[in-house]
Amino acid sequence: MLQIYNTLTKEKSPFTPIEEGKIKMYVCGVTVYDLCHIGHARVMVAFDVITRFMRSQGWDVDYVRNITDVDDKIIKRAAENGEEPHELTERMIAAMHEDEARLSVLRPTQEPRATAHIGDIISLVETLIEKGFAYPAANGDVYYRVEKFADYGKLTNKNVDELKTGARIEVEEAKESPLDFVLWKSAKEGEVSWDSPWGKGRPGWHIECSAMSKCCLGNTFDIHGGGPDLPFPHHENEIAQSEAANGCTYVNTWMHAGPVRVNSEKMSKSLGNFFTIRDVLEKYNAEVVRFFLARVHYRTYIDYSEDSLKEARVMLERFYQALRGVDAVEGPLENDFEERFIAAMNDDFNTPKAVSVMFELVNELNKATREGASEAPALAAQLRKLGGMLGLLQQNADEFLQGESEEGGLSNEEIEQLIVDRAEAKKAKNFAEADKIRDDLASQGIILKDSREGTSWFRES
Repeated sequence: MLQIYNTLTKEKSPFTPIEEGKIKMYVCGVTVYDLCHIGHARVMVAFDVITRFMRSQGWDVDYVRNITDVDDKIIKRAAENGEEPHELTERMIAAMHEDEARLSVLRPTQEPRATAHIGDIISLVETLIEKGFAYPAANGDVYYRVEKFADYGKLTNKNVDELKTGARIEVEEAKESPLDFVLWKSAKEGEVSWDSPWGKGRPGWHIECSAMSKCCLGNTFDIHGGGPDLPFPHHENEIAQSEAANGCTYVNTWMHAGPVRVNSEKMSKSLGNFFTIRDVLEKYNAEVVRFFLARVHYRTYIDYSEDSLKEARVMLERFYQALRGVDAVEGPLENDFEERFIAAMNDDFNTPKAVSVMFELVNELNKATREGASEAPALAAQLRKLGGMLGLLQQNADEFLQGESEEGGLSNEEIEQLIVDRAEAKKAKNFAEADKIRDDLASQGIILKDSREGTSWFRES
């Protein structure tokens, strides 16, 4: 049985969906004012692995991940660029889709945009006003009355009185209480805006997700996920808005991915250790990056470093070396690798344990290959199947291991020609020349492997 750690209850518990066989999941997506960074990639990959595994077990997963395409940051960046906000967001959305495709992240079932749900947002704000949980202020904004919602702080164990101590009201705000947060912002001159009962304006950040999740999945759904920075205040505010408006539980299970640190420090532009997904993929193979992100448990932090990426590359090479030269063909097997892999994943998606099972399978496959055992093709198929549940090991082994040449290095064609030259030297019994070619290639990280079928090669990490 699948067990998931619930951020709300602070414990793992058996997962039972609202509707048998179907899982409704909403994950907070990206505010598209800039290129996605490695922290975004961590959340994308974590919930992609979760979705892939649940689907592999027969669940019908309706995976919704929103796009925030109207926001202060978007308006500010567009003004700096001298372009319209929608031009900026369209470019960034296209870039995001390119980045996630390279990381083999499947597109969500639904990808709602805030600007396409303005009517739903206005309707939700009106409901909150009618129920006394929100109020229009003199400055044209609409605010949520935090202290009216008795359960405020239940996700993150925040105490309202303690929160009030550190809160303050900005000069331009017209709140009743410093804890109140904005649902609808009145538009400044020249800003993108929509008509509303309170004048021209745009939605606050928190209300967008309450409206989009309700529209896509209903008043109550199974799983809500997101990044490590979202439990407070974003998800806390979503709960307050949705439960006050709808009069029922908002979400049954809350899941949050862990943060990314860079060489054990928090990633930030001010520290100069901020990396976009594109920065990373310029240096590292996309599947290596995905494996690096997926093999760490989704709730723990990841330490991004050169050594960590190199280690991930070496580990992934072990899988592909085992698959190399073996035709993966499904067949009967008497082992418990798949059973133990699934058990690990059913335990709150324990990818470190699942990957360790895959390495045991690699040892079994290597042994079968060495001994010429008949079950080698079935073991290779099993390894690819388990890897597929994590979005891994679907490439041709030779293509992965040979990769692309680095700048100034030998091309694949040049390597193949040198292998031909070496074979001709050996045929002419010029073993010194053959050995020199092998040694010269090895000095450039090109490793040759001779067999009865001929010579294969791969690029060493």
